[in-house]
Amino acid sequence: MAAISLPVLTLTPPLPRSVYVETTSRCNSLCETCILTFTDGGREGKKDLSWEEFRQIVDQFPVLERVVLHGIGEPLLNRHLTRMIRHSKERGAHVLFNTNAITLTRARGEELIESGLDELRVSLDASTPATYAKIRGVDVFPKVLSNLETLAATKARLGASHPAVSLWFTALKENLHELPGLVRIASAVKASSFHLQRLVYNGLGLAVEEQSVYRRLRKEEEALIWTTTEAARAARIEFSASGATAPEVSLAGVEDERPWSACRRPWTLAYVTVHGNVLPCCIAPWIADPYEGIILGNLFQEPLEAIWSGGSATRNSAAPSRPMPRPSRAGAAACSGASERRRRLWPIIVHTWRRPCSVTKQSQSRSA
Repeated sequence: MAAISLPVLTLTPPLPRSVYVETTSRCNSLCETCILTFTDGGREGKKDLSWEEFRQIVDQFPVLERVVLHGIGEPLLNRHLTRMIRHSKERGAHVLFNTNAITLTRARGEELIESGLDELRVSLDASTPATYAKIRGVDVFPKVLSNLETLAATKARLGASHPAVSLWFTALKENLHELPGLVRIASAVKASSFHLQRLVYNGLGLAVEEQSVYRRLRKEEEALIWTTTEAARAARIEFSASGATAPEVSLAGVEDERPWSACRRPWTLAYVTVHGNVLPCCIAPWIADPYEGIILGNLFQEPLEAIWSGGSATRNSAAPSRPMPRPSRAGAAACSGASERRRRLWPIIVHTWRRPCSVTKQSQSRSA
């Protein structure tokens, strides 16, 4: 039976609706777990994203559902931040960023409220001044708490429910004993939740494997988490790990030789650095080695659609001289593996979608 030729499909991979935009690579903390403390501006050098550059990035996304205005660096140091938030909200996105809250003045808090910011995530990593100073490198713990209390009072005065404030605690051997203290702090600053994060270690400062508690929790540390969970429940404050999992589940982990196989981030979101480089996720700037092997393209040099549909990613993966990421440290395996899986599969998917299709009249009638 004669075959019927159907029109050639010209579908391209769907563009992401979630984007991380690195607003600055400067910071006013000296965290012992951060690459910025040990390098001059991270992997790409110090820079603030200009308003024009921000528009050049986000306006390439036809639909925006979630805009995260952080990466390496402290977002509050960018003078265009509230303008960026307003524009993102006008696009219909849920907007949030992570901050150390050191420069969160009363006036800045009012600006954030008026801008429509949905979430404000505060990195704390301690519940006492001494541990805060040791881990975060600056002795400003009382100031940070005061700033958060002021923001809570400002929200109450203005009758505002946003931004929702949450506290974030990176678990280390050095600080895990202070985790229960976050319940008291969260209550004092009117935070709706606090969250435990696993350490991504890169061999610098305290970001070393010996400080990680992932898959190596001792009984007393398990007890600390249980105590914190019960106290948070009694205070009616949400306590979870990043990814909305239970803290004990997040830290227990699972045996998996291919931890990146379940990662969907390289397929669903884009992370754009302050210099315009597109990365597969927010972990990449911290651990990818070599860093060049994880860059998918640059939005200041080529359009998003070309990068996302396999333009530079396809060309770069075909170049034998291109260095590949080495998944040798915590987090690197997931990031590098998922990025490479995306880099290799997108050209195949696009080729399949664009390939002419032929069916017989008999098979066509059966499928109908």
